[in-house]
Amino acid sequence: MDNSILLIDDEPLFLDSIRRGLNLCGFKNVRSEQDPNKAAALFKEGRSFDVALIDLNMPETNGIELLNVIKNTSPNTECLMVTAVNEVSAAVECLKNGARDYLVKPISADTLGLAIKCALERKRVLDILHPGKKMTSTALTHIEAFRSIITRSPKVLKILKEAELHAASDIPVMITGESGTGKELLARAVHCASSRTKFSFTPINMASVTGSLFDAEFFGCTKGAFTGAEKTRIGHLEQTNKGTLFLDEIGDLPLDLQGKLLRVLQEGEYLKLGTSKPQKTDVRFISATNTNLDRFKDNGMFRNDLYYRLKGVCLHLPPLRERKEDIPLLADKFLKEFSDVYGKDGISEEAGILLMNYDYPGNIRELRSIIQLAVNLAQGRQISAGSLPTHLRKRKPVASGYSQKEGSPVATLKEMEKAHILKAYEQTGKIKAQTAKLLSIGLNTLRRKLEVYGVA
Repeated sequence: MDNSILLIDDEPLFLDSIRRGLNLCGFKNVRSEQDPNKAAALFKEGRSFDVALIDLNMPETNGIELLNVIKNTSPNTECLMVTAVNEVSAAVECLKNGARDYLVKPISADTLGLAIKCALERKRVLDILHPGKKMTSTALTHIEAFRSIITRSPKVLKILKEAELHAASDIPVMITGESGTGKELLARAVHCASSRTKFSFTPINMASVTGSLFDAEFFGCTKGAFTGAEKTRIGHLEQTNKGTLFLDEIGDLPLDLQGKLLRVLQEGEYLKLGTSKPQKTDVRFISATNTNLDRFKDNGMFRNDLYYRLKGVCLHLPPLRERKEDIPLLADKFLKEFSDVYGKDGISEEAGILLMNYDYPGNIRELRSIIQLAVNLAQGRQISAGSLPTHLRKRKPVASGYSQKEGSPVATLKEMEKAHILKAYEQTGKIKAQTAKLLSIGLNTLRRKLEVYGVA
């Protein structure tokens, strides 16, 4: 690999060991410095490296000070702190000052090599999205792959673009977010936007995986491999070969099973029950969690090595209360979903305001349930405020986020629809066919709406 890497540590044996290990991992352009002042001078002189590995505690110059020098002189350099100090406060300070990761010694060259690959992948994506580069738009290339994710939130659109760019690599992806934010939808979209789209996408709820069945479910078994194995069983790894394995709620995987999963990630092979010859597997891993895995890791509830293997890149989906501009779009989507059964075709303005003013602790999943209940209870053709759950009706109105100025009225659903259509039209470069595809509406319908809006 041609990527340039700088190792900075005052221990010569550690430097020699890591440099040799990284060479074996394919990194050839590796330089090491024992003196942090000399390392700082390199950057001050205009030298640039793709990745810098920095020891936190060194004589003369503190690792944080060196980190600040590097980020100020070469902001595009990805910085990883490598230290023997396993303290949360130290890690937080490093991350606040621009470090990409915080790795605790002892650390193997293999684990460090993976961390560098992940840092380089993040750098690749950031270089593409950087305002100074040619490609600054969040417009998606793989529109079909992300069709199921309904949003106009700038925050979410940026996440989708990052997800699309990461789809081009095979680095593991970890998706974080509260329950009901759409983590599995995003995982499927990454799979569909990747070169693995023709192969299987296998979702697994890790909370349901038990110790006694883990091997049989993941690795498969031959007939008679154990009591009750009445026939040969294909495991998830064989079934998903060349595809994507989605490990939902990965934080719920029991500690005693985490080592078995780690071996697959490290070696790319597994042993089918009832056989003695390891089988190779080519699987892209995407995991998801609604828990704080960092805390689990620090408390010994989740393996450090597995954590760093799975967290190649991290995508965080914000809760619905932080993307309220999406509520009308999602409400309309769910209304259409249930319209054939219940015969409803609209949401009253008062009901729309109540929907906008609610915080949705259950996120998108809760909004869907609310709309389903409301269309069942509504008396007329529209969902009225009276057909919404009591806890929504009792809330005091708050600013919706759509006001043009203080005290101005909340936008109507028609105004929101117009804003969403025009936003999509701009996003696709004013290409009507792509806009219609993105919005899942007919091309003629889009043309009529644009004419009404006075847009050519």
